[in-house]
Amino acid sequence: MHTHALPVGGGHVLHVEEWGRADGLPALLLHGGPGSGCSPLLRRGFDLERYRLICPDQRGAGQSTPRGEIANNTTAKLLDDLWLLRRRLGIERWLVVGGSWGATLALAHALDQPEAVSALLLRNTFLARESDIQGFFSGAPQALARGWPTLPELDEEPARALALRWWGWERHRSGQPEDAPAPSGEALAALVDRYRVQAHYLRQGCGLQSPPLLERCAALPQVPVRLLHGAQDAVCPPLGAQALQAVVPWAELELLPGVGHDPAHPLLQDALQRALDAYAARGDFGELE
Repeated sequence: MHTHALPVGGGHVLHVEEWGRADGLPALLLHGGPGSGCSPLLRRGFDLERYRLICPDQRGAGQSTPRGEIANNTTAKLLDDLWLLRRRLGIERWLVVGGSWGATLALAHALDQPEAVSALLLRNTFLARESDIQGFFSGAPQALARGWPTLPELDEEPARALALRWWGWERHRSGQPEDAPAPSGEALAALVDRYRVQAHYLRQGCGLQSPPLLERCAALPQVPVRLLHGAQDAVCPPLGAQALQAVVPWAELELLPGVGHDPAHPLLQDALQRALDAYAARGDFGELE
């Protein structure tokens, strides 16, 4: 692994991780959230003898500094950061891989810099529509359903309490075990920062509702696009992926039965690896079975 810091202006410095071969196929990994940061899970499925993986922690996320900062933190700024990162690394085009919010940012990046994208491999895509945002919080405890937009302005203790409610609801919607120990100490502080960034983005529609991202996707570059989506995803329901495929008819959609939003699900990981191996071998994602 190689890491480096990338100053991007506005007081932000991105933490960037690279894995694999320096001369491998370049692949940009975009984490979710917004605000989650890179994790080892994002590298699963990649043959590090074939790929060069680049994973930047987005503004305010992960090990980028200042963590949790929402000033000078917008989707437009993130897109500028990707241009700067690609230029700094001397990469002409890259495969872009992202899940959930990472898929959102991947689509926006392909629209912003179509010449930079050789293919899109997207998991459980989030389209940042108002219905997507409100749908996630539908049925949540009232303290969360009404209070999430206020998290960035809350004092420390109320912010921690709200972040824990959000964490519990997210696990519930994702189908993850709900009896896991609640984060505490530094892990809780990081969780508050993560949801601070996420609330900041969601309450302004991620800056992608005027015009709507989905409508804009008709102008995506005609490169290979593979959409992987859990058929039981309650965080980003599969109707969104089906709507995206209707706008991008050359995209291939693989709905995975019994799979929710969990990126570690074995069926999803198998589908990712098959697509990545095919792309490394011949530049497309192969035929769907």
